[in-house]
This record gives sequence, C-alpha cells and structure tokens, in this order.
Amino acid sequence: MQEMSLSGSASSRAKALMEALSRSSRPFIMGVLNVTPDSFSDGGVNNSPAKALAEARKMVSAGVDILDVGGESTRPGADFIEVEEELERTIPVIRLLSQELNAPISVDTSKSTVMLAAVDAGAVMINDVNALRGAGSLQAAAQADVAICLMHMSGSPRTMQTKPQYDDVVRDIIVFLRERANDCVKAGIDPLKILIDPGFGFGKTMAQNYRLLKELTRFKALGFPVLTGLSRKSM
Repeated sequence: MQEMSLSGSASSRAKALMEALSRSSRPFIMGVLNVTPDSFSDGGVNNSPAKALAEARKMVSAGVDILDVGGESTRPGADFIEVEEELERTIPVIRLLSQELNAPISVDTSKSTVMLAAVDAGAVMINDVNALRGAGSLQAAAQADVAICLMHMSGSPRTMQTKPQYDDVVRDIIVFLRERANDCVKAGIDPLKILIDPGFGFGKTMAQNYRLLKELTRFKALGFPVLTGLSRKSM
C-alpha cells in the first residue's frame, strides 16, 4: 500500500490517491470484489457484507492497493439489473469496507444513483465500463468530485462480443477515450482525477485484445493513468 491520506472528504481522499499513483514507481494493484450472484469467476461467493469484508482483508494482506466493488455483472451476455438491487448489493459492503480497512475503495457501476450513494458510503473512485455515457452519470461524477475511470466498451455486456469491428482498434479506442475525457473536463471534472481503461475483453476479439496489449504504451500519450483489467480473461 502506498502512503496516502485516507481521512477527510471523498474529494480529498481521491486527490491523495491520484497523487500517490503519479508518484509511484510501480503499478497499483486493483482487487476486484464482486458482490453479484452471476459473475463468471466468483459469483455468489461474497454474498454478504461479512463475507465481502473477509475477502477484502485477504486482498489487502496480499498487497492490493485499491478495492473495486461491483454489484452488477458485466460478463458477456450479462443481464441488466435495477438500481435498487444494485444499491442493496453494494452500499452496505462499501460502507463496511470504508470503516474497517485502510484502503481506497472504487465502485464499479454505470448508474448515477449508485455512483453518488457509493461515494457517500466511502468510495473515492467511480469505475464506469460505460465511460459516463449513461443518463445523469457525467453530472453525478462531476458532483461527486472523486477519481473517475473511463473504460471503452463496444455495445453493452449483453451484445459486446457479437462480431466487434473497428477501423483500427487502437486508434479508435484512443479517439473515444480522448473525447470522453474532454467531455468530463467540460462538465467540471478535474483532469487530474481521470483514469482511462481500453477495456480488454469488452467488445474485442482475441486478436484485438493482443493488439491493445502490444501497443498499450500509446494510451499513455493521452496524459492519464491507464487501468487495465487482464486477470481471468480468456486471452
């Protein structure tokens, strides 16, 4: 765990996290904590706040820097869930983790209501696979004033692996992320609190995933920290 302040407002804690990222000589490790019944790797395992806390403790002990809590599966073919259900799954867990652990918490969601509730419960990062394109998401993220991760996804989890096509996969995703980052700044989001994620496995073929990996350094030219989710992917 990098030295950073985890006291104060969500905004100040997010700022401390981003400053620690910029100073670090090594990548930070994000531990994924799914509190869903249908995630492809650990669905139903962390189905209570107590079980989620126990798993989170293991992650932190193993060297995880950031805990990413998700209440809606984004696996290929996953079904949409209602806001109320996602809130019930995530908010008690985020509140408990923020009280019990000295680790920054990220919420994996595309719903504006969940974003604001999660930050109120203790999250300092919003990790959105839809890059804040959902209704009210951009405004909610600006209001929350925490770290934001913008991910590229072609289509939706239900459709994203149905023949994804690009003119040039690396160039196209760089253009998309640049445009989304610009929209964030225009909406009042601090550019120093933005991260980007090319979205390995989210609407990409195997060959496209390997192309992204080979040319990953090109994304650094956008000027934001790069988050990559490579674990437990078929590639």
